[in-house]
Amino acid sequence: MAENERKSLDDIRAGAKSSATPKKVKKKEAWWRSLLWALIVAFIIRSFLVEAFRIPTGSMKNSLLVGDYLFVSKLSYYFQTPKYIPFTSVELPHIGFKTFGVDRGDVVVFEFPGMRDEVIPAEKNVNYIKRCIALPGDTVEVRDKQVYVNGKAMENPAQMRYDMRSMPQGHPEPGQELFPKGNNTWNRDWYGPIRIPKQGDTIGLTVENIDGWAVFIQREGHTIRVGDNQTIILDGMPVHQYVVERDYLWMMGDNRDNSLDSRFWGFAPYENVVGSALFIYWSWYNPPGDMGDGFDPEEVQSTHVRWNRLLNGIH
Repeated sequence: MAENERKSLDDIRAGAKSSATPKKVKKKEAWWRSLLWALIVAFIIRSFLVEAFRIPTGSMKNSLLVGDYLFVSKLSYYFQTPKYIPFTSVELPHIGFKTFGVDRGDVVVFEFPGMRDEVIPAEKNVNYIKRCIALPGDTVEVRDKQVYVNGKAMENPAQMRYDMRSMPQGHPEPGQELFPKGNNTWNRDWYGPIRIPKQGDTIGLTVENIDGWAVFIQREGHTIRVGDNQTIILDGMPVHQYVVERDYLWMMGDNRDNSLDSRFWGFAPYENVVGSALFIYWSWYNPPGDMGDGFDPEEVQSTHVRWNRLLNGIH
């Protein structure tokens, strides 16, 4: 009898265990499904709607400061499917199209096209934030620090920074060559005039100007070189001109004397636009270190929150 009772008790316990196991499995599966859906929703929002962006340098000071955290609208200018596998620089096949047009004066986040002499950027999937100064087909000139677009002085941003002292006109930029290659008479304060390429523009090519246009043309997917008898060879054929295939923008930082912008690296392809800066959702200065945002000599070198900047719009 006792042996039968023990068997019955063991059978009851085994049944309890077997009936409890599916419930645990179901709970675990539900948790993973919830996590998966959350990741999918986050991916869709980040890829197509809104993305967070951190300001790592002072190139837009005082409009934007090191340690400002922004939300960026990805529907504002150019809608495109994801260009890279998330958190990598591995490119994906992608398509895109313009939504609303970029306006002069807009603060724009865009993928950095590379330094002046780089056909392919040393680092891909690196985003910059600058102010759009000129649109496709515009002509830009800087005269004694004042920007002119199509011959008219552009209104300066309210919080733009610049040194009152201006470099001498005709004096080359010290320590770094400007865009385009081969120019040694312009500097950051006296620059241009230069036309921003527009799709369909025709560029005359000569031995004298080929150095300035070679990287631009290669970025559009072509080969170009100087052949025999000083002939320009484009994709294996002799040519005298080149027809621009894409639209471009001219970007500059509000911190005009401390900004690595279009004056140094050239035109930003319209298709590189990521989105428009909306507002600051968080701002602090976190001194450089393992988790630091970047160095600003004008900040107190201790972590502090800039409460007065939270939820500020960006103009």
